[in-house]
Amino acid sequence: MSMTLDSLETRAPLEREQALMARLPLLVARALQAPGWARILDGVDPARIDSRAALATLPVTRKSQLRELQRAALPFGGLAATPARALRHIYVSPGPIYDPEGHGADWWRFARPMFAAGVRAGGLLQNCFSYHFTPAAFMVEGGALRIGCSVIPAGAGQTEMQVQAMVDLRPDTYVGTPSFLRIIIEKARDMNADISSIKQALLGAEALPESLRHWFHDNGVPLVLHTYASADMGSVAYETATDGVVNPGMVLDEDVIVEIVRPGTGEPVAPGDIGEVVVTLLNMDYPLVRFATGDLSAMLVDAAPSPCGRTNARIRGWLGRADQTTKVRAMFVHPAQVSDIIRRHPAILKARLVVTGRMANDVMTLHCEMAAPPDPALTAAIVASVRDVTKLRGEVHYAAPGSLAQDGRMIEDLRDYD
Repeated sequence: MSMTLDSLETRAPLEREQALMARLPLLVARALQAPGWARILDGVDPARIDSRAALATLPVTRKSQLRELQRAALPFGGLAATPARALRHIYVSPGPIYDPEGHGADWWRFARPMFAAGVRAGGLLQNCFSYHFTPAAFMVEGGALRIGCSVIPAGAGQTEMQVQAMVDLRPDTYVGTPSFLRIIIEKARDMNADISSIKQALLGAEALPESLRHWFHDNGVPLVLHTYASADMGSVAYETATDGVVNPGMVLDEDVIVEIVRPGTGEPVAPGDIGEVVVTLLNMDYPLVRFATGDLSAMLVDAAPSPCGRTNARIRGWLGRADQTTKVRAMFVHPAQVSDIIRRHPAILKARLVVTGRMANDVMTLHCEMAAPPDPALTAAIVASVRDVTKLRGEVHYAAPGSLAQDGRMIEDLRDYD
């Protein structure tokens, strides 16, 4: 049985690099057909962008800029090369930020991480990513169609029904967030339900601490792998395993060029150093060129080849955020959203959103300095604004005037990831 999806994953590294660099000028030329990229890359000759050194001379476009770019030129900020009404789907992520999907098979390239996690033709997976507005569930659907496995389109929520479906239908794979898998396992325990058919899990959209991976092992899921993907880029990198043992690092997807740069710049760091992940996406519908994700990672260097047989470069995985944007229960929360909440309530002099707790049990609290003592009605209104703006539940804590740190931060992540 093949351990890889196709022969691209086992190419000689030099062959892969030459193929990527040959595609790069075509991608830049395609990007220049989109008005947003035509402005960002004004004066660039695509034929000259045929190496990593040449790529590094181009400007960085930041994920944190997407909302502003899109507000100025709906729906995609002029960054999509395929017209909006020629696409298959347009997704709406919190912000709002609009994400395109074209018509190509496995458009998000999600079959690779799924295959690495053990998904095979004839299998059955329970897809617990949301089917509502955002693309994660459809990434899984595209990968499943390519592999040839069946899907239970479970989505998120309705935990008892999730457990009952596992009991009755006996899926072999869970795909979704780590926090929701933990909730399902705990609910199954409460219901005295047998969900032991789940032998493997592909997790994403949240961090996966090793302590939580071990918890899943101890609670009946032998193989748990993590994937690094997003609503704008699709699959970027993914974990692999050999004989049930997780291999070091995350293998890069075959259709991305990844740079690690010094945060806040476009300058590549030394091999192995931690920096911001910058992705060039070789996608002719949405040709992202030097797209700065805001995520921190590092290339895995001086390591033995992955025992899984894949030869692509590997990153160390998600190592934190380069900016203040954070993710709570699989949803991004942006500093601009905190500013929006403050604008809605003039009584708030200053505020900081603090995220605490542990994975699957995180708590979001808006710490506010107030112009006057708050009353219950105002508290309720602020709580409602937090939910309305971020689409997440949050608490409110009142701080004494002048007590919040004067460091410019609007979001602080104090969660315990160990």
